Amino acid sequence: MLTIGLLYPELLGTYGDGGNALVLAERARRRRLDVEVISVGIDDDVPDASIYLLGGGEDGPQRLGADLLRRSTFPLRVRDGRYVLAVCAGLQILGTSFAVEGDDEYEGLGLVDVVTHRGERRSVGDLVVRVNERLLVGFENHGGRTTLGPGVEPFGVVERGRGNDGTVDGYTTSTVWASYAHGPVLAMNPWFADEVLERVLGRELAPLPTVADQLYEERRALLAR
Repeated sequence: MLTIGLLYPELLGTYGDGGNALVLAERARRRRLDVEVISVGIDDDVPDASIYLLGGGEDGPQRLGADLLRRSTFPLRVRDGRYVLAVCAGLQILGTSFAVEGDDEYEGLGLVDVVTHRGERRSVGDLVVRVNERLLVGFENHGGRTTLGPGVEPFGVVERGRGNDGTVDGYTTSTVWASYAHGPVLAMNPWFADEVLERVLGRELAPLPTVADQLYEERRALLAR
């Protein structure tokens, strides 16, 4: 059973990032896999899951989300090896600290050695990131500038847009993917959704051509010009 934990979509779902859960579930079900999506509200305990999803949100909801997660079993589960896909505010929450409401610094969960400060300008627009040999497409809307600690690997190299700092986007560990790409990012990049599924399931999956793959190729070709 693949269990997908969608964390606080009422707080961290400003840009439709909850759609990442739908994409993972549908691409798994089309391969005849058993899937359960658990939407975890602010009054719910965080259950055990195969993978947790964190989305984007505004300053107030982001700060509340960090508080709730800090008091939950989520940090322990991540340290025990559960997988996480984090986008934008979720990316910042997993780090050591992040800036909210001006330049006020707020404590993150400390699960990854990254720090987010306020950037000089807001980053809004198309985002294209080279992840190994593939291009990931999406859009970004954030005011953060994220610095990776020693030994923390970026998710990819920015080819269009800003990401963390104009050069790289997000970060990745053996169990965490983090990016500033909205879209939802898995809907716009079905190849990435399959890579996530393969890592979580621990096995290679058969190809699954869909209309989403065609739309990805069209958008990739347009943005790569």
